Amino acid sequence: MNNGFFALAARMKYINRWALMRNVHAENLAEHSFDVAVISHALVTIANVRFKKNLNSEKAALLGLFHDMPETLTGDLPTPVKYYSPDVRSAYQTVEENACKKIISMLPEDLRKEYEFAFEINEENAEIKKYVKAADKISALIKCFEEQKAGNSEFNFAATETEKTIRNMNMPEAEIFIDEFLPSYLLSLDELG
Repeated sequence: MNNGFFALAARMKYINRWALMRNVHAENLAEHSFDVAVISHALVTIANVRFKKNLNSEKAALLGLFHDMPETLTGDLPTPVKYYSPDVRSAYQTVEENACKKIISMLPEDLRKEYEFAFEINEENAEIKKYVKAADKISALIKCFEEQKAGNSEFNFAATETEKTIRNMNMPEAEIFIDEFLPSYLLSLDELG
């Protein structure tokens, strides 16, 4: 019996993101997933409080935490490669789906149902996954800003395009996060206090 699910999750710290770009600070998948979980929770909380939706913010956090775990098996494929063509995107989606099945199989059978919702898209998850996708993009934008703040102009184009992508989602919760919370990411620790 292979119960490697949690050991595999712990390996997220070994997968570096932004592999094709020069980084001042290397960001790994574990750091990114934590950020996405926090931001997913925030976006759904904003949706519930300000737009009177009734979504599960804890589930959003959990989906955010596991959203890139398949990359422990597939590696992090850079966005320009992943979206190069519809054929490449479709093939990669099949690879990701197979990785998700493999990951779930690494749990004892009696625990699988408790985790598999985080790795499949169903009607219940579809709405929350939109928030996780927005959180994923916001996390990428924050990374771009952090690199720019450190003097790395390598991320200038990515920052512009990522913000444009988020704004084009037409998600008021994401707009609120960008307008109300994102400016704080540009402050120093002393300025935050």
